[in-house]
Amino acid sequence: MEEQLHILLIEDDEGIAEVYRFRLALDGYLVTVAGDGEQGLQQAAAVSPDLIFLDLRLPNMSGIEVLRRLRADPATSAIPVVIVTNYDEPDLRSQGLSLGALEFLVKADTIPAQLSEAADRWTARDTADTSPN
Repeated sequence: MEEQLHILLIEDDEGIAEVYRFRLALDGYLVTVAGDGEQGLQQAAAVSPDLIFLDLRLPNMSGIEVLRRLRADPATSAIPVVIVTNYDEPDLRSQGLSLGALEFLVKADTIPAQLSEAADRWTARDTADTSPN
């Protein structure tokens, strides 16, 4: 049996986090949710996920600062990060991508199934035998 891939979702809105967590779990991912930036950094170091979905507006520490710290720490610097945010501002997009985020998704334009598609893309998971979208 194929090993389950681990996703860390750093999202402070509990409702959104649960919808995303549910869909990703339904599609075969093991999902850990962190409710703020500090918790996200701790979880990233502790579980070494295969992919991080990162919100930008978080309590205590911005998602941009989380991304900076992830990239500065050798233990987390290579973990793929996809930004998922409500803010489609060109400066934020540019800043996130220049810090090494692989993709910038806007929540209003992203249904939960698209998170699984992004996870499949960035973890190079073989989706031939997964559940249907």
